[in-house]
Amino acid sequence: MREALFNALVSLDAVADARVLDLFAGSGALGIEALSRGAAHCTFVERSAAARRVVKNNLHTTGLADRAEIVAADADGFLVAAERDEWATAFDLVLLDPPYATDAAAWEGVLVGVRLIAPDAVVVTESDRDVFPIAGWHVLRTKGYGDTVVSIAQPSSPPPEPS
Repeated sequence: MREALFNALVSLDAVADARVLDLFAGSGALGIEALSRGAAHCTFVERSAAARRVVKNNLHTTGLADRAEIVAADADGFLVAAERDEWATAFDLVLLDPPYATDAAAWEGVLVGVRLIAPDAVVVTESDRDVFPIAGWHVLRTKGYGDTVVSIAQPSSPPPEPS
């Protein structure tokens, strides 16, 4: 699945020199794959200290630590801080692989936050179901892999002004 996903992203010219956000990093596998395929930098966001240690070890093992940053935060907290700190347009590629139990309302909230900080980014969603359609998004590709659905999308319109 990861091979097919990144082949699709490379064909969309979404990886080379990209600034990547791996928002639910886990082990960091998706962000590390992006770095190994030529992304310029990846910010890994993970709330679990144990998972952050795994990401750090994986980055050192692969020799990619110098092009990475690991942030200790949950996704919502990071998105709020990133918007407040005006990180908008800081990311070209956003990787979203939250726990499979994530409900539709939570997905929509995360995608609204992503649109605010990465209005031109290519966004990958990985879930146990198709998370689209969601207003304001254009789906480029969707593919099922057993119990997993992976979509590649982009914001279709400018994000709403923050209130």
